[in-house]
Amino acid sequence: MSSSKEEEEAVVPNIDPTTLTQLVEYATSFSAANGLQVEVPTSTNNNKNKNSYITAPISLLPQSYPLDQFAHAKSLAGPFNELVDRISRDGNFLKETLRDVRGVDEYTGKLLDLYEEIYLGENKGMEWGKHARSADRLGILRSDYMLHQSDKKEEGEYSLKQVELNTIASSFAGLASTVAKLHGFLTKRMESELHQFLGENERAVMGNVDAPSSSGDGGDSGGLERGVPQSPAMTHLPAAMAVAYNRYREQFMAKSDSSSSSSATTQPIVMFVVQPNETNTVDQRLLEFALWNNHQIPVVRMSLAEIHEKVVLDEESGRLTFNNGSGTKQEVAVVYFRAGYAPTDYPSGYDTSTENGSGIEWLARERLERGCATKCPNLGYHLAGTKKVQQELARSGVVEHFFPEEEEGGGGNKAAQIRTAFAGLYSLGADANEQDMQAVKEVLFNGGEGQYVLKPQREGGGYNYYGKDLADKLNMNCTITDDEEGNVGGGKNVELSPTLSEFILMERLFPPQQRAILLRNGQVEGTGMSISELGCFGTIVASGGEEGGVVHNEYGGFLLRTKFSGVDEGGVASGFATLSSPYLC
Repeated sequence: MSSSKEEEEAVVPNIDPTTLTQLVEYATSFSAANGLQVEVPTSTNNNKNKNSYITAPISLLPQSYPLDQFAHAKSLAGPFNELVDRISRDGNFLKETLRDVRGVDEYTGKLLDLYEEIYLGENKGMEWGKHARSADRLGILRSDYMLHQSDKKEEGEYSLKQVELNTIASSFAGLASTVAKLHGFLTKRMESELHQFLGENERAVMGNVDAPSSSGDGGDSGGLERGVPQSPAMTHLPAAMAVAYNRYREQFMAKSDSSSSSSATTQPIVMFVVQPNETNTVDQRLLEFALWNNHQIPVVRMSLAEIHEKVVLDEESGRLTFNNGSGTKQEVAVVYFRAGYAPTDYPSGYDTSTENGSGIEWLARERLERGCATKCPNLGYHLAGTKKVQQELARSGVVEHFFPEEEEGGGGNKAAQIRTAFAGLYSLGADANEQDMQAVKEVLFNGGEGQYVLKPQREGGGYNYYGKDLADKLNMNCTITDDEEGNVGGGKNVELSPTLSEFILMERLFPPQQRAILLRNGQVEGTGMSISELGCFGTIVASGGEEGGVVHNEYGGFLLRTKFSGVDEGGVASGFATLSSPYLC
């Protein structure tokens, strides 16, 4: 077997060099054989006319994870799915919660403007959004968690705390499923060679325990066993899409007038809205291929700019169609956004009132939203995933507001389940209360910058502030004066700048550290202590209308992202983390 210079130089405790070389070769070969790859960016691809692929950033081996907390994360998928759907229908809550954000964050403000016009009938009247309001809603969500060990907990005892809830373009379900298969293969095929390595990581996470972890407060183990679980994402995510697709056909196509000029003459499709020059294409294609193999549902991929050029909205029927190139119309049944989640996805700007080519991506987003196709997500689901909404939900009584049947003695404990996952979350807007300001003062006056993270309303990695950068950001945007008695430190008065309204302050979580071997471009990047973040997918389909109704709601699979301990950010696509799997113990 061949070995790279990096592998020869890497020294991994409890794994001998020959075993390491064999593991890397297995991993790269498995990746090539099973599509565990990402596309090489055009700028670095010497062959401009062909797509080129490399092994995705992965952890060579799985990371130890408490079985009971994994089961707890799975159990939260359904309640969080339902919470997002209920938030999406509460226009007053979204408007009030995001009121300060819209004034300083143009992107979130634009999303809220469209939501108000289409779903609340503001500015353009109720007729403008009638088709969107009647459409089903599809959510493919991912709630990301970290294990957190407070000073009050004993060795090996953790709480599961939510980092964020992703409601748009929740990625890596396909690649993460393949990573779990790779890790399942490696841990069984090379069990004796990996016994010491995996055992040391288990002790690092669980403490010096003699028996496997049992289920804790999070619920029962759900039939889980020790070892690497397999993710059902490539079954469950396509199944949810199929539910939405088939409901669209029943509701809108079965009763269509075949003589209508807007009628499509071929099988309807699922539209994947993608970024130009996307490199995470394999992850998307795995979902596309599963949709066809499992349900015979075709997919068409377009960017927002292409949609603006090609997709037509029939104002009378609400149908979205395009010419498929062979002279026939094709109808869009489901719109699945893998783009549109960041301002960079709208490069032509926000001005949609002119005809000079500006604002075409926003016009495309509006056109898709106004149609009767099922959106994944619609604007309400998208806004429900903002950091400000996450922070507001942590306030006393807010989650309970969305489950009034529980307050009225109707049974269930969804609100209580959800609340177990909340970390400390603090507002920096005009609604900041005494508790919020105390967290700010902790950073400004008491050296508490290491205990918090400053997070904007953005998806993807690379936007957060940590440590000194966090403290500097707050100092630059706060006016500090002595109180009337001239006290120092906590006695000072702090006035927050309106520019901070687009951020929230979040309690920093401290997960257990264990050894990892990280691979990039198919080669060992390094080995060292690492931390991990668990993502649990959930799928929901709900009917349209003001009240709606949930017709499908289930856990959808998982991913684990692992990064070296000294790295603050955590995005895989942004180059900070790698894909891994949990080794349940």
